Amino acid sequence: MAGTAHSIAKLIDHSLLHPTLTDEALRAGCELAKKYQVASVCIKPYAVPLAQEVLKESEVAVGTVVGFPHGGNRIETKVKEAEMACDDGATELDMVLNIGKVLSQDWNYVAAEIRELSAVARRRQAILKVIFENDFLTHDEYKVKLCRLCNSFPVDFVKTSTGFGFVKQPEGLYAYAGATDHDLELMRRECSPRIQIKAAAGVRTLDDVLKVVKLGVTRVGATATEAILTEAIRRGYA
Repeated sequence: MAGTAHSIAKLIDHSLLHPTLTDEALRAGCELAKKYQVASVCIKPYAVPLAQEVLKESEVAVGTVVGFPHGGNRIETKVKEAEMACDDGATELDMVLNIGKVLSQDWNYVAAEIRELSAVARRRQAILKVIFENDFLTHDEYKVKLCRLCNSFPVDFVKTSTGFGFVKQPEGLYAYAGATDHDLELMRRECSPRIQIKAAAGVRTLDDVLKVVKLGVTRVGATATEAILTEAIRRGYA
């Protein structure tokens, strides 16, 4: 378990993906990530050069998304996105799988997508995180199949969610479950030990972080980074 504020910070990918974030807000987010020395920022693709500029003298990695938020881009487009991101300075790639193809159980297509993106990541010496978007996967067998496909390729992380996958609840409201204990346990159980687990969506407090770490998570995607680390310092994780 994380024992210091610094080690907790190194679990966090500070998320800068909301569509309303301005250039000024993105720069401020990078400065915050630099202040706390988190693991990485995960920033909008066009702003990778901005993040690289702000973070070049820090230990904070620059990450971005591919096929975000719904994964419907062609494989060739995702490959080009990944290559351009790496050209701009990204060293971590969070790629959204084609959710419709998963639900169609077109496993050959899904495998090809993972294979092609993992090949780009290996060539560019980047970390690849594969986003399942578990809220849309109503059957555990889909999640198990994705874990086993990822086991076949050089994938660094599997990730629960984008945080933008809203589904209709019985009461008629739209919401997302995010990183549930059930899904994290399943992903840790079904993935090879060499693949790490990233929990994203719904990890908003220090207690949330500490809980998912107990389930085998080594990265969390968070927008509440400052609140989490302020609380860690307040509690004496110094």
